[in-house]
Amino acid sequence: MSSFFGIGKTRTFKPRKDAPEGTKQYQLRKYAEATLGSGNLRAAVQLPEGEDLNEWLAVHTVDFFNHINMLYGTVTEFCVAQECPVMSAGPRYEYLWEDGTKYKRPTKLPAPVYIDVLMNWVQEILDDENVFPNKIGTPFPRNFRDTVKTIIRRLFRVYAHLYSNHFEQICALGIEAHLNTSYRHFFLFVNEFDLVEKKELAPLEQLNDAILADDKTR
Repeated sequence: MSSFFGIGKTRTFKPRKDAPEGTKQYQLRKYAEATLGSGNLRAAVQLPEGEDLNEWLAVHTVDFFNHINMLYGTVTEFCVAQECPVMSAGPRYEYLWEDGTKYKRPTKLPAPVYIDVLMNWVQEILDDENVFPNKIGTPFPRNFRDTVKTIIRRLFRVYAHLYSNHFEQICALGIEAHLNTSYRHFFLFVNEFDLVEKKELAPLEQLNDAILADDKTR
């Protein structure tokens, strides 16, 4: 995978492939890209009339994973165990990892290890056709929305870590506008479909409030 806008190093994660051409997810992705191009992020997150919510959630979950993957890849040389010994969003918020398999209990991990485990965990789910089906006519599982909410809640933690712990480096790289646009899109989508509890979003509360206030004036 090439680095984000040619800047910095990236993780080893491969970007999730686009849905096969001709499928509903492929069509929705093209629609979302066209709407994003208009610059109206509020319109870009709204479910198109007559479309299936699960398909819309799937398309955006994959895209957010790819965006966060690329953004985090720009700061991996700074996000090392010595500098980030715990996965945190500033001094007030610390995250523990638990996945029910390798980490059966909440475990404290250095931020780069936590994010590595998190991104691989997400990628495995996205690549599972039983959870994120690509084939036409294959139904989504009944608990699909809950799965998406868990993924999105955990991906938010990477945004929170970037803003709280690495924003100075991101500004030095000149990519803060890309981070801000990516997060604005992410948060408006989360807000539109109530995907993350407010208390989980607390590390970026001021930024979230500013995004909503700005959105109302548009």
